[in-house]
Amino acid sequence: MKLEKLTPAFKDYLWGGTKLRDVYHKPCDFDKVAESWELSTHPAGESRLTGGEYDGLTLNQYIEKLGKQVLGKNTARFENFPVLIKFIDAKDPLSIQVHPSDEYALRVEHEYGKTEMWYVMDCEPGAFLYFGVNREVTREEFAQRIENNTVLEVLNKEEVHPGDVFFIESGTIHAIGAGILICEIQQNSNCTYRVYDYDRRGADGKPRELHVEKALEVSRFTPSDTASHLKPVEEVPGGTRQGLGHCQYFHTEKLEVTGEMELNVGEDSFASLIVLTGSGTAAGPENQVEFVPGDSLFVPAGTGKVTLSGPCTVVKTTVPAAE
Repeated sequence: MKLEKLTPAFKDYLWGGTKLRDVYHKPCDFDKVAESWELSTHPAGESRLTGGEYDGLTLNQYIEKLGKQVLGKNTARFENFPVLIKFIDAKDPLSIQVHPSDEYALRVEHEYGKTEMWYVMDCEPGAFLYFGVNREVTREEFAQRIENNTVLEVLNKEEVHPGDVFFIESGTIHAIGAGILICEIQQNSNCTYRVYDYDRRGADGKPRELHVEKALEVSRFTPSDTASHLKPVEEVPGGTRQGLGHCQYFHTEKLEVTGEMELNVGEDSFASLIVLTGSGTAAGPENQVEFVPGDSLFVPAGTGKVTLSGPCTVVKTTVPAAE
């Protein structure tokens, strides 16, 4: 199986910046490039293959053409492709929001819920995000605070630094703050309920839609587990490996490649390789691709040995076995 390079779908949300174009050279002419969906089969924004035999195909079309074996055995339990990976450039703060669980989202929205993980790639000094509530509140108090614009007073505020990781389970009220660049690994869902949006106006001049009633139904009003999910750094031939986050939908680790590092991509799962820093090559049994910061590589399940040559920092994501 050949290694494939992907090009993303882009989003121009009003809070976005220009780093994805200016720093990572993403081919997008939007005034604001808020998000690039680097690994996506979601109908709201599909990534495409670039170069090689399948150039121009969406990731969905590629999977249909080659068969679901390219995804691996661990994905068979999911009705849809389970993962979506994106870069987020928050020049301004995102809305205060919450994502529903699978049970609620499937019943109400007819798509899956959204648990996600953030890896902070870069941030301005003093940048922060909101992660859960800072004390237990009642649903009634929270609703009242949305109404009178004091909801920020009961949110847990976390200052961020490059390399920080946050694991945001569905039901957790949260928001990325201004001046933060993030790599987000999440469930394959675009289901978001806005709670509070600083009274901002959309392109039509009207306040952006809020989803208060649904948000109140799915939110957790007790403080969240903000403990780090980071595993110890492990020395491996050619560099280091560190676990970043794990759940039933994705297993993610950071690879620091200082020389040549060998990966084994077996029949259980495909591997997504997102290049954060550095440049080099990824070589499999059938082909080799060059990469630079911001590149997204898809390695089909069953590829076998893949050699990464650096120096570079790569986020690797796979689908774990059922627990």
